[in-house]
Formats: sequence, C-alpha cells, structure tokens
Amino acid sequence: MEAGKLSVVATPIGNLGDMTFRGLWTLKEADVIYAEDTRVITKLLSHYGLRTAVLRLDAATEAKKAAEVVARLERGEHVALVSDAGTPAISDPGARLVAHVRRALPEAKIEALPGPSAIPAALSIAGIPADSFLFLGFLPHKKGRQSALTRIAAMLEQDSPCGEVPVVLYESPHRILKLLQELENVAPEARVTLARELTKMHEEVLAGTPAELAASLKKGGKARGEFVVILEPSGI
Repeated sequence: MEAGKLSVVATPIGNLGDMTFRGLWTLKEADVIYAEDTRVITKLLSHYGLRTAVLRLDAATEAKKAAEVVARLERGEHVALVSDAGTPAISDPGARLVAHVRRALPEAKIEALPGPSAIPAALSIAGIPADSFLFLGFLPHKKGRQSALTRIAAMLEQDSPCGEVPVVLYESPHRILKLLQELENVAPEARVTLARELTKMHEEVLAGTPAELAASLKKGGKARGEFVVILEPSGI
C-alpha cells in the first residue's frame, strides 16, 4: 500500500477570511485533522461548513500521538496538521511530529500549505527594515529568562556581532507588561514596536520605549490579545 500524506496547514491568526482556498480544500479532503485545540479548529471548520474528523495533538501529546499518525500514514490516509493559529511548528506544536514521520516513514509525503503567520504580518506594517531579523519566539518563563534578556540587550547595540538586525519575540497578554518592565531594566532606550490583535477588528501597532509602551497599555487597558514584539537595533 502506498504511504499516505501529511499536510501541514497554516490557519488564520485572527481573521477567518485569511484562510487559503488550498488550505480549505485540504481540510475538507483529509481523512482526519490533528489540532492543537479541537475547539479552535472546530470553529474554523464550522465557519466554512466542513465536517472532517478532528483529534487533539498539542505540545503535551505530540510525542505520544506521533506513532498514531505514522500508523494512519502507513494505511495510506491523508492527515492534516493545524495549530490554533498561524503556521504549525513555528512556536507551536508540529516540529516533533514531522521529525518522527520523516524518520519512521520516509516514503510518506509531507507537504506545507503556507498561509498566515504573525511574524511577517507584524514586520510588514512596523516600518522597520527587515531584510533580515532574529526571531526568538516566546522567552523562557523562568529559568534562563534574565540571561535571554541580557543577550537581547547586547544584540541591540551598534557594535553587536549580530549586526543591525531587529529582534522579534512573541508575548502573551498576561506577561506583556512584565516583559516591558524587564526590557526597561536592560535596555531602557530601546525602540520597541508592539503589534497586537493582528488581522482582527482592534488591530493596533504601537511604538516607543519600553516605559512609554507600558504606560500606554496601562492607560488604555490594551494589555489584551497576543503580541508580536519587535526590538530595533540602535543603528537602524
């Protein structure tokens, strides 16, 4: 029997209208969809009238479910993988599953269905040169966090060996004020751009020093939504 196919499908980061035609067709034709949160993907499927079976595969279950996915592929099934929003495996589950499939069943086809991603979306409207940039995802919550912040502050200096490259982070609404306070401690003059609620009704881009942005978020009650944080090197 010919091995099946694993489709890694990008889904909207907020606006359901950003779903691609190819992505929708793939989700419709797949035998099963593995999703980071079944409730989130079910809303997307319902919006477009799709009824494909959905199973959970999140960070905690990815390693365990990998063997299950391989078994399906061995039977010739078409499996789709999605995260809650954006592109799987980019600060989301997926990389370990793909690696396992490549090792265990190299004859299976693995295809990428590109689409929404918060990183290029934020950079495209930030007004910052982004011919190259350093993406660090979410910083560690505890162990290693201060060391990471110190390294980032060093990267922003003009004589940094990394050159004049913006540093891009993700941050949750629960930690954004903490992150801005930490940045104020290590790089108080840094110019920071925050992009929040991208593609949604309340999409907003704010720029300033860490202290200015913290004050703005507190004053307007805007510490809501997922944030893309862009730190400009001093040479830009």
